[in-house]
This record gives sequence, C-alpha cells and structure tokens, in this order.
Amino acid sequence: MSLPETMQAAVLGEPGTLAVTTLPVPRVGPEDVLVQVRRASLCGTDLKIRSRHFFKDGGPAAGEFVPGHEYAGVVAAVGSAVDELRVGDRVVTEAHRGCMRCANCLAGAYTDCLNYGLRHTGHRVQGMTVNGGFAQYALNHVSTLHRLPDTVDFDAAVVLTTVGTVMHAFDVLGTLLVGATVAVLGPGPIGLLATQVARELGARTVALVGTREARLAIGKSFGADLVVNSREQDAVAAVREATDGVGADIVLECSGAPSAVDDALRMAKRSGKVVLVGFFEEPVQADLNHAVMNGISIQTVRGEGTVRWHAPWASPPVAGCTPLNWSPTTSR
Repeated sequence: MSLPETMQAAVLGEPGTLAVTTLPVPRVGPEDVLVQVRRASLCGTDLKIRSRHFFKDGGPAAGEFVPGHEYAGVVAAVGSAVDELRVGDRVVTEAHRGCMRCANCLAGAYTDCLNYGLRHTGHRVQGMTVNGGFAQYALNHVSTLHRLPDTVDFDAAVVLTTVGTVMHAFDVLGTLLVGATVAVLGPGPIGLLATQVARELGARTVALVGTREARLAIGKSFGADLVVNSREQDAVAAVREATDGVGADIVLECSGAPSAVDDALRMAKRSGKVVLVGFFEEPVQADLNHAVMNGISIQTVRGEGTVRWHAPWASPPVAGCTPLNWSPTTSR
C-alpha cells in the first residue's frame, strides 16, 4: 500500500482547544506498526488532556501533540522486526506500553511503569505521552496492537480499551466472581461495562449506584439486579439491605466522586474488597479506620494493565490492503 507523505490530525492547541492540521505521516521503526485509523473514541481523560489539566508541566507545545488513546483501524505498514501482524490486518490499540525493563514492567505491571513518560526508555502511552489516534495514521509498538475478529466492527472495537480496564480491576482481586455479590459505583462507561462483565463472570448479585436515571436504566438492561439513585436513597443502606445486612463481597468505585470512596468502604462486607477504578479530581476523605477494623482490602488500577487486553482470538493474516477512508466517531 502506497503511503502519503502527510496526513490530517487533530492536535492540542491552547487550553480547551483542538485544531486540525497537516503533519508528516509517522516513520515506522523496526518494532513499530503504522495504523490507518478508522475509528477513534473520546474518553473523559481526553477532556482533561484538551484542558491541559492532565499534564503536570502544562503539556507539549500547541500545534504538535495528537491525543487519542482509544482507536481501531487497519495495518498500513510494519517494521522490519514485526511478524505478528501484516498489512491489511484489522487491529485495535492498547494505550499503554511500558519500558519493559523496570521491575514493575518485568512483573507485568506495565501501566505502573517506573519509567512512565520517559520515551528514551521505551515507555509510551498512546495519546498521552506520545501521539495517539486523532489522526489518519497512528504509530504503535507491535505489542500494543491486537487483531480483531471479523465479528467485531470498528465501532465496537474502540470500547475494548475500557473493557480492558474493567478486566484489570477484577483481575487484581485474585479471586473468582462466581457467586459473589458485586456493587458498582458510577454508571459511566466503565461502570456500565463493569456491570456487564461482573454478570458474565458469574456474579450472583450486581448492584449499580449512580445519580443519572437514564444511565441506571441502561445498567438494568445490562444485568444489574439492583439500581440505586443515590440522590433519592441511601445507597449504602440499599446495598446492605440487598445483601441481608452483610455487605458486598466486591465493590468497584468507578465514579471518581470523592464521597464515593467512603460509601464503597461501608458497602463492603467484613474482609470485603474495594477496587478504586475512577480518577479523582480532588482530595478524598474516607474513614480508613472502618476499613482497618473490618479487614477491608483496597486495591487500585490504572488502565488496561496485566495483559487484560489480550484477546484469545486471531483472525488469519490477510495479504494486501485496500485504501480506507478515515472516519472518527465519538462512542463514549
């Protein structure tokens, strides 16, 4: 497939702005794969990037950086050392690529890479520390791409990064969900997907807590046994009542609301497990003594780590590549 010299890309401008401009098509290194982007979705983190609140140092200069960490497309070119993928393969990205040399990466915790943001060590996060998918072409390390089966279209594929985050959250528990009671706080994309995944993994009871009736209704259709509007009733009391006063085995805090952490601790049973998945924009106050006195474990996750993204499928490689039109979409 003949590649153009330049491409259209949405770049970060002054705080609160993105601008479409022309950039060179990225050059492919030995272990790189060039993806012709077909879909790119918006995440709440993208809004923080656009406002520049995401960057501790204010971020890159205006007009240079391409956001976007949730995208799917077609392989347009591969590096000389790449034999896992071929031109024409349909793929979806995983945002994080650790340095693969620090102690955390070697242990599988590459989303907690000790060399986070240091590109010269090999670390990359698409659309956060290196250019991402709000462009016609995006450059990925081969380890961050997964081949899509024919049954998954591009619209569905861009949500898989979020599913990977949910799988990571359940993975750190180190226990099966079969027969467990699970409470999910926050019916945003992650919370709604957590509701679905908990149901698929065999949870006995799934409760979803939030403040938006429309989102709670979606959660109900996704398999939540109990939906609680925390503006209208005491969510902790509702979850405890639904569990005969015992509390939930597992609580996932997906809202990022500071007050939700304390609610999560009080929803959990003795020796229960709480996983913090949401990002908090302000300091959190919670009664940690309650957690200590009741043996409640608190875990945290960032992104789609520990290879929770890996798909057990692999479509046969397809030779050749038909030029495709770029069509970004908002799916979250």
